[in-house]
Amino acid sequence: MTTVLLVDDHPVVREGYRRLLERQPGLTVVAEAENAAEAYRLYKAHAPDLVVLDLSLPGPSGIEAIRHIRQWDPAARILVFSMRTGAAVARKAFAAGACGYVSKASPPRELLDAVAAVLRGVRAMSADIAQAIAQDDVFSGRAALDDLTAREVEILGLTAGGMTAQAVADALCLSPKTVQNNLSLIRAKLGARTDAHLVWIAMGAGLVSAPDRV
Repeated sequence: MTTVLLVDDHPVVREGYRRLLERQPGLTVVAEAENAAEAYRLYKAHAPDLVVLDLSLPGPSGIEAIRHIRQWDPAARILVFSMRTGAAVARKAFAAGACGYVSKASPPRELLDAVAAVLRGVRAMSADIAQAIAQDDVFSGRAALDDLTAREVEILGLTAGGMTAQAVADALCLSPKTVQNNLSLIRAKLGARTDAHLVWIAMGAGLVSAPDRV
């Protein structure tokens, strides 16, 4: 049997993944984690063949989980399955050691195809992620976020999406002061003159969508 570790902070979502994956011959979910620390501990305990992991976790991000798992096992196969569809976030995940990236907006078949590809040792992306990265290459939007850490990219995306510093702090299990300090560093790194400029940069990099026109 091919063993899988699921990492997502929503039990109902994990149950859906489990049912989908275990319908496939030869796949079995051996453990489930709801945060990065638990993912690292369970990976060491079970040594699964594949990790299917969300990036938005309480506390340290999924990218930190990828980095720690790959430091312990450089051969670990990790597939990101996330709502985040921006090219900058996908690049950060691949740089940390992810083997594939599928958005949660993708049809179930794309997730299953990506699972099969990653298990074969092939890098996999859903169509929307591949398109985002291709467009990013064409317009060179990725350069704007190259100097940000994974956590800074997360904070920028949430802030540009309209969340207050307190809401971002609650979502990421940080203090509001830490969020504010990170935002100051982000503004300095990006040369953002105003909050509107910061949002514009985030939109250009694909972290948030442009508002619909009325």
